[in-house]
Parts: sequence; structure tokens; C-alpha cells
Amino acid sequence: MVRGTRDELLERLAEAVGSVAVAHPTRVAVDGPPAAGKTTLADELAVVLREQGRDVIRATVDDFLYPRAQRYPRGEYSAEGCYYDTHDYDTLNRVLLDPLGPDGDRRFRHAIYDRATDAALSPPVTTAPANAVLVFDGVFLLRPELIDRWELRVFVSVPLEKTVDRAVLRERSVSTRAEVERRWWERYIPSQQLYFATVRPTRHANIVVHNDEPELPVWETARPSWGQPACQPAGSTPPGTGVAGS
Repeated sequence: MVRGTRDELLERLAEAVGSVAVAHPTRVAVDGPPAAGKTTLADELAVVLREQGRDVIRATVDDFLYPRAQRYPRGEYSAEGCYYDTHDYDTLNRVLLDPLGPDGDRRFRHAIYDRATDAALSPPVTTAPANAVLVFDGVFLLRPELIDRWELRVFVSVPLEKTVDRAVLRERSVSTRAEVERRWWERYIPSQQLYFATVRPTRHANIVVHNDEPELPVWETARPSWGQPACQPAGSTPPGTGVAGS
């Protein structure tokens, strides 16, 4: 493991992106639990890559949700519903990830859904340069439906109980503490535990970022050969799975 500054982490991630040698856009997954800091990290990485002259496509799994009427067949607080019923992976692959992949034509859409209005989106099709970088953040990105779509896989790890406090701060203007805590303890944290148990995402990550202290992160490179599954030592515990009282 390496402990360093935020800038050193971003430099390492940008170096990893630059090490990918493919004839199509490089697709980077920034996975992790809700409120782990993956969106902020992805935004900062995009800035660094643009400063290096790369054409960056910035997108998020939150723009590939099913409409609200379809997302809760198992109930608003169902962990299984969060994992199985929330995101439209078929459309994500069809309009974004596959067009940017080795057999794609690089003509893509970066979003299909507006969460604020609960409405479908149909942005114009854009053609990416062959050397572009897709920086894509979200939950559950290393699950079977998506795992082979990434050239570089980053997992942002934070103890799950710590994400509750972060979420309370993040959502204090729109939700009460009780509302946030209920969502996290009943829906989001159990859905992450389901993900860890069934997929073991850190086994597939090329770089795991321990983001307990965002300004002094710790990271580990699981495998230097980008685009291939990473391996976790036998018997080790996936980062970010510990929950007080679990």
C-alpha cells in the first residue's frame, strides 16, 4: 500500500490511464459505495486528464437509472431492489460502453435519464476520438453485466458505517438525519454487502483507493496489467465491507 497526498493519488491514476494501450477509447470505472467519494475522485481525475491533453467523457451510472415507477417493485427500502432493479445496464452498454469498446463505432450517448425530473433523456449522439477517456463513476460497476467493459477499474473503499455520516452531511439540505440513516442502513448498506458477497469487487479492481481520509488517501495496485482482472490475496477481506455490528 502507498499513502500519499491527493495530488499524488491523482497522478498515479492518470499514469494508470496513460498506460492503457488500446485502439479505442479507454473506459475507466470508478466504483464504490454511496458517499465513498467516487464522484469527487472521478471529477478530479477528469480535470487532470484534460490538463494532460486527453479528450475526456465524464458520465455516471446515476444517469442510467430506470424511471422511479420501475425502480421499487420490492419496496423503497429493499436492498435487493437497490441491487437488481435500479440501473438499466442493457441500455448503458448499448449506448455508451459498447460504442466506445473494441468493436464499437465510437458514437455514444452519455445519459438516458434525468433524476431531478424523473424523465427520459435523449441527448444528441456524439463521436468520441479514438484516444478519448471515459471516466465513469457509480455503484456496482464491477458486476457481471459490466465487468468486461472496462480497461481500468478503480474501487473507492470506505468503511460502510462511515458513509452514513458523510451522507447525512451531503443530504442535510434535502433530508433529515433519520431519513438518510434509514435509507443507508436498510437499503444502501445491505445492497453493498450483497454486492461484496456475490461479486467481491475488489478482486476485479486494478487500483483500490482507501478514501477514509480524502486528503491523505492510501492506495494499492492489485495488478499492473490494465484491462485484466485483478486478484486479491487468498483469505483477505475486501476493503470497505466492515460495518459496526454486522
